[in-house]
Amino acid sequence: MKYIITLLFLFSISLNAQSVLNFDKRNVQCEDKWITYQMDKDSTYTFGFIYVDSQAGLTLNYEGKFKIDNDGNFIRLESTTDNEIGFMKVRLQPNRTAIAEIPDSKFNELKIEKTPDWLASYKTDENSVERLYRWGYLYNGWSECEKALTFLEKADIIDSNFKGLQTELAFSYNALGKYNKAEASLKKAIKNDPSDCYTLKELAYTYTKLLNLEKVSETYKLLKEICKTNEFIQETAYNLAYEYFKIKDKAKFKDWKTEAEKWSTSENQYTKNLNAMETELNK
Repeated sequence: MKYIITLLFLFSISLNAQSVLNFDKRNVQCEDKWITYQMDKDSTYTFGFIYVDSQAGLTLNYEGKFKIDNDGNFIRLESTTDNEIGFMKVRLQPNRTAIAEIPDSKFNELKIEKTPDWLASYKTDENSVERLYRWGYLYNGWSECEKALTFLEKADIIDSNFKGLQTELAFSYNALGKYNKAEASLKKAIKNDPSDCYTLKELAYTYTKLLNLEKVSETYKLLKEICKTNEFIQETAYNLAYEYFKIKDKAKFKDWKTEAEKWSTSENQYTKNLNAMETELNK
């Protein structure tokens, strides 16, 4: 009977938690938010504040633990030993672990403010092109390209010629399937720096998505003339070979397969894939 009562008690706590906590967010979606992780085995919740450090990236300011009583109240737990850490900063890697935002209505119970005082030191120059670019770059790196655009497009209004900005914008646009916008941004970037190999590689990719294979070929020639990064050149040739594979143009596929293979001294994923495509075409 005692075992059943314990289970019912834990089930009651779980229901109370579910009524106020929705575990439907990822850490990269929670900048400047109070969050909590799923309930631990001891029926406690770990919580903290997620923010972005311009150098360290996504960071959790760990604040401690709390419990939820039968009435749904959040009870913040005090440190039980001198050795227990009350506050610490944890560098986060983006992941898909489901976390919950803590509702504003529970801030008083946890004795926290919506915006911690210490956050001000991380909020300097929020509207500068440098900061907007940095935040866009970070969010692109976390595959949150739509969020990245909210920063990069603001930066574009301030200074469209800021170094790296147009290429970073194009990365977002390409990821979101906005290829015409990506092309426009990349052309601006190349005008500012005609020898930027990464930008040329991105432009070739954009033309591939626009199915303008003639432009891809032209950009490939530029890459060969200007760049020493074989991977960019091989990637572009590979993408062309793949497009001709899709339309079953054996002659052009073979030409671009040969080009792609020139840029590696040993087998890699590109050459493996190309060999598999060739086998499929020859069936």
